[in-house]
Amino acid sequence: MKKIDFPLIADSLFYAVCAGFFSLCLLRYYRVPVIGAIALAILFAAAVGGLTFLFVFGKHRKRNLSKAEREERDALLLHLALERPERIRATLLSAYAADGKAAHCAGDTLCVDGTEYLAEFTLQPLSADRLAHMIREHGKDQFRLVCNALSPEAEKLASSFGIKADRGDDVYALFKRTDTMPAPLICGEIPRKTVKSKLHRSFSKTNARPFLVSGLVLLTMSLFTFFPVYYLVTGSILLLSAVTVRMFGYA
Repeated sequence: MKKIDFPLIADSLFYAVCAGFFSLCLLRYYRVPVIGAIALAILFAAAVGGLTFLFVFGKHRKRNLSKAEREERDALLLHLALERPERIRATLLSAYAADGKAAHCAGDTLCVDGTEYLAEFTLQPLSADRLAHMIREHGKDQFRLVCNALSPEAEKLASSFGIKADRGDDVYALFKRTDTMPAPLICGEIPRKTVKSKLHRSFSKTNARPFLVSGLVLLTMSLFTFFPVYYLVTGSILLLSAVTVRMFGYA
């Protein structure tokens, strides 16, 4: 049976609470009796939560890396992109050997289970031009690619020629599984603050909580005031903002 992760359940409950509370306030605004409004709101919340669970569960990955693991993976890939080729081959050799594979190096060639492995770690996703050069030099059926990521064009080219590739997540999983993580990592101790990281922080999913709390407070006030339209509209906007950040924000 497939394991259900807590974030999946948390997301389903989050959307269910938002939908139920908003529908309760809207029904009470139109003077629906309290018992009936609560019953309908619970049904609506259950429907939204159930649909969210089914939709997200259908697309849910087998395993999501935690924040610490993602940072460790990124540090590893940066290290491999900056390391010398011969040291990369030696590092991969020890990892594949520890994983129970028949691995050896012959000159500049790393062979694993009789297949030549070409390591090409770059700061940007590997381009189609670089992959085309590797195909011309080694032949399309002669190697397996080990890289951080492939550009969309390189993905299509690799698929066209049937070239298999181990990407960043696969490489990180290999080193973690075999406990052969290289140390120390090049630039592993230097925090890297980029525009993207700042964007992650400002549009983080954790910011959904303040919007949610503010929206719920305003919607609650609409139940007790003589002029509920302002609180209902403003609370709805904040609630929609919370859902938007939760859905499209960065983890």
